[in-house]
Amino acid sequence: MAPDDSAPQPARDHKAFMDALYWWGIPTLFRAPHDPDPAACDIGLVGVPHSTGNGTTERDQHLGPRAVRDVSANGRRVHMHFGLDPWNTCRINDLGDVPLPEANNNERCIERITEFYRAVDAAGTRPVSVGGDHSITGGILQALGGPDSRLTGGKKAAILHFDAHTDAFSNMKHFLGAEKSAAHWAAYLVRDGHVDAHRSVQVGIRGNARTLDWLKPSYDLGYEVITMDRYKEIGAAAAIDIIQQRIGDHPVYITFDLDCLDPTVAPGCANIEAGCNGFMIDEAMALLRAVRGFNIIGGDVACLMPTKDSPNKITSMVTMSVMFEMLSLIADSHFRD
Repeated sequence: MAPDDSAPQPARDHKAFMDALYWWGIPTLFRAPHDPDPAACDIGLVGVPHSTGNGTTERDQHLGPRAVRDVSANGRRVHMHFGLDPWNTCRINDLGDVPLPEANNNERCIERITEFYRAVDAAGTRPVSVGGDHSITGGILQALGGPDSRLTGGKKAAILHFDAHTDAFSNMKHFLGAEKSAAHWAAYLVRDGHVDAHRSVQVGIRGNARTLDWLKPSYDLGYEVITMDRYKEIGAAAAIDIIQQRIGDHPVYITFDLDCLDPTVAPGCANIEAGCNGFMIDEAMALLRAVRGFNIIGGDVACLMPTKDSPNKITSMVTMSVMFEMLSLIADSHFRD
């Protein structure tokens, strides 16, 4: 939100100060202006209040967008590492939430999500979204990647995928009834021509595996997989090099499942993996910055469960911080003078 240059300096200072207080005013994402027209901004902030891609086991992820709206004014800041004020670098608006009137019908919701993001893509706007369970990424990338995409120039998208799980489940065609589910999206997007797995990296994978070959679907599809064990073995610098070499100059989409983080960092997320350490937030931020300067078409943060969060809303604030990193990466890469 650019300051009103016609106002006296004290008034501008007061407004900037008040815009960063989360407990007053209208709770848009990061106190950005609300305008549903994607053509009116460069970066569009979007809520995707969807749970039925994984709602049979973790039900309250649709409450995530509202929880982040409630705290995210506090994250309306400058990026010291980049030397960047994204709010004065480009136009950033809150586009609102994807309307999901058939909320209990996962397949119809995925169609609705895709319809919404087709309009975003057609405007050339780069979205940063908050879910919602991880099935939202399938709906989003059906619009943003592949031959009909404006943002990728008709190419398949590369993805930088942070997660404890691969979401490339293929043993069954559905997850407890949901076909384009939170467990399937990383597989069907490749098969349907929206994502290039050979340009993509899955990082942070860990947890209580159901089968000994649980990584095989990702390898068969062509993904590079950096498990937590591998990350600990090779270190951050080598992991960053793998990400950069793999993606190269390809258009890339970032998707961040909060369960890649250690449970002490993000306790209020779905499908939490508490049996082994996840990323500390500084480790995850360093890996996100691996794609600074790359052709980033958008990003999302998924699997926030406010009903499992601590009273101080720490996981909502972590979600806000990851979103801020994504929008800053996009502003720095695409809209900086």
